[in-house]
Amino acid sequence: MSWVDRRQLMAGAGVLAVSAAVPVAAAPAFASKRPPQGERRFTSPAVEAEIARVKRRIADPEIAWLFENCYPNTLDTTVTKVGTIDGKPDTFVITGDIDALWLRDSSAQLQTYVHLTPRDAALRRLFHGLIQRQARCILIDPYANAYMEDPTALSSLSARTDLTEMKPGVAERKWEIDSLCYPMRLSHGYWTATRDKVPFDATWAQAMALAVETLRVQQRKDGPGPYHFQRRDTTPTETLMFGGYGAPTRKVGLIHSGFRPSDDACVYPFLIPSNLFAVSALQMLATVLREARGDAAAAGRAEALAAEVEAALRAHGRMTDGRGGEVWAYEVDGFGNAIFMDDANVPSLSALPLLGSATRDDPLWRRTAALAWSGRNPYFFSGSAAEGIGGPHAGMDMIWPMSIIARALLSDDDAVIRQCLTWLKRTHADTGFMHESFLKDDPSKFTRKWFAWANGLFGDLVLDLERRKPGLLGVVY
Repeated sequence: MSWVDRRQLMAGAGVLAVSAAVPVAAAPAFASKRPPQGERRFTSPAVEAEIARVKRRIADPEIAWLFENCYPNTLDTTVTKVGTIDGKPDTFVITGDIDALWLRDSSAQLQTYVHLTPRDAALRRLFHGLIQRQARCILIDPYANAYMEDPTALSSLSARTDLTEMKPGVAERKWEIDSLCYPMRLSHGYWTATRDKVPFDATWAQAMALAVETLRVQQRKDGPGPYHFQRRDTTPTETLMFGGYGAPTRKVGLIHSGFRPSDDACVYPFLIPSNLFAVSALQMLATVLREARGDAAAAGRAEALAAEVEAALRAHGRMTDGRGGEVWAYEVDGFGNAIFMDDANVPSLSALPLLGSATRDDPLWRRTAALAWSGRNPYFFSGSAAEGIGGPHAGMDMIWPMSIIARALLSDDDAVIRQCLTWLKRTHADTGFMHESFLKDDPSKFTRKWFAWANGLFGDLVLDLERRKPGLLGVVY
């Protein structure tokens, strides 16, 4: 989504401040924000049962209300097509207030339900349809980040005038490493949960082979490669320098990314959290290729690229923390130049374990995450409403709930988790949903009141606490 579009959304998004929680025994004070049953896009009995089960364990009525609103939001509102193409399931999932499918967002939006697929055949078919749709999208153009529902349609976004090769079916063509990694992760999650081989057919295998090859091409060992991008918008985060190829690099085996997961342009093309995600996603893909398809050769190619990128990360992806230690950099150029910051969009440095790109007890990651959640990160904001990480996309002083949720998901400290839940409870601006971002001192000023990825991630947090720290759900915040 463009910089201008985001700010237009923000300008009209102000609403009332959050109301106070009421005692559990009081009359219902929180009316459901879900669409009426007849207007829901997709209903899963397994998801509905999960909502009812978990909600009974939540003492705080407002947290319970938020969970019931947020967790099913993708199914309730963003599944715009459940059908077939050539006799195979087809699912189209929009991000929310943007009528296009992002590979990243759609994968993350469904990932939250993957543990329930063994209990619900219709839900499995929904996953099957999205895995197939994503494969067809990648085959249209592996450099795109977003796609139209109609594969013959031109972009309905401002991207139509971008100076790049805009093919029919492409909504936006910002090359982002994670766009190819998220479908790999979704496929692995589905395979692990179901052992269902059916979605992983020849079309899927062809798309994954193209994805691996695209990642390899973007190592740019033999020239700049085919991808370039410029946007007529003069905002620096919306376009790439030097004819659309980005800043210069020394070719060290890392993968170039034109844009970050925020859809903002990289300063240095070696985006470290996305390269780390590429390593774990390629390893996940290799598992599916080997186990679901018996394709040891394709699995080996994915693993070989993962090993090469992992070695390059060890050699070039770190920087000093200024206190005698090392942390992961955010971006590097291979010449020894590096940026330290973090952006709330996942993959981020702070959220690496959520993607299998670090372990929770890894000292390097823990040092990196601690530094990102501090004034050393120019996009860490602390205000009267909350503290958290934002990014250039929504502007200064705008905290992303996604960063607060990720912090809680990856913390073992009860006090930290309680604080995060308190912030999330008091910054949804009485809407009952998570937003893209909110002003650090005034959560009534926010961007994107319909952002399904953040809603699903909040649902993940509640499910995680129900499994890992149920006592924290037995508290009124």
